[in-house]
Amino acid sequence: MAVKKPSFEQALGRLEEIVGLLERGECGLDQSLKLFEEGARLAGQCEELLDKAEQKVNLLLANGEEAPFEEADG
Repeated sequence: MAVKKPSFEQALGRLEEIVGLLERGECGLDQSLKLFEEGARLAGQCEELLDKAEQKVNLLLANGEEAPFEEADG
């Protein structure tokens, strides 16, 4: 069964949680590394989603269209 990727808002929210945990410094080394790895993955997902949104905006502007945005798939 395929794992559904979180939405941009979900990924960003979790990323903010991870940053807060790491900034407090209450986690041990192993847990901190796991959180950092998860955060790096989420940051990459957010960047990918933002890139796709930017491409769509540029395409719409280049075509002079005023089309509504569709909900992104997974």
